[in-house]
Amino acid sequence: MQLTRAMKMVAASKLRRAQQRVLGARPYFHRTRAVLKSLTARTDTELHPLLQEHGERSAEVVVLTGDKGLCGSFNAGIIRRAEGLIERLGDRDVRVIAVGKRGRDFFRRYGFNVVAEWDDVFRDVQFPLAEEIAQPLMERYIAGEVDEIFLAYNEFKSALQATPTIVRLLPVEPPTPEENQGLEDYIYEPAPKELLASLIPHYVEQVVFQALLESIAAEHAARMTAMDSATKNAGELIESLTLTMNRVRQASITTEIIEVVSGAEAMG
Repeated sequence: MQLTRAMKMVAASKLRRAQQRVLGARPYFHRTRAVLKSLTARTDTELHPLLQEHGERSAEVVVLTGDKGLCGSFNAGIIRRAEGLIERLGDRDVRVIAVGKRGRDFFRRYGFNVVAEWDDVFRDVQFPLAEEIAQPLMERYIAGEVDEIFLAYNEFKSALQATPTIVRLLPVEPPTPEENQGLEDYIYEPAPKELLASLIPHYVEQVVFQALLESIAAEHAARMTAMDSATKNAGELIESLTLTMNRVRQASITTEIIEVVSGAEAMG
């Protein structure tokens, strides 16, 4: 119980910092996405290779899990969602990129094609890590080695809730007709092609970075909740065992008294 209580306090401390980073990064991410959607809605998707649809022959799934356990259903939930996605992709050549030891170990154990892995990266998540993950993905997509790339992660909602989420990372999806109606119009300079060449790779990296921040905050929240439940369960178990111990002790004392009285009566 002392261990689980200490782990809960550590997770709560880490959660506060992770939550601040998530909430601080969201406005920039949402504004970047809004600008990109406004631009892609008014330009030709052929202007940038990351906007172009390829086909349905192959896919890659980037799965973000934790490096450690003791965090409830955090890892199992996103692994199940990723498995479901892989099943839906059917006969495609599906490759897995595992970020986190738990996902890597699972997909290796059950024979999935793990082509890249990152572990022990959640101690200090910085933007260069997102660039390191996203750059090879964009290079393979531009080279035509993969037709679609998906990102699976836990989206942080609150200290008590995280949602396993899957988004299509590549190709970058243009806005839907409903989104088109609410988009702001901008005067762009320089030309759309030059803007897309700069904005789209940064946007993909930003999606990966935001997913990393969301995932680490969700993991700390899940661990804090799991350790709180474990602490309460340990306390209830201690109370139950203490009650049982007292009953056994009382029965033992009663038996000894009866034996002493019986012996005295026999001698008298």
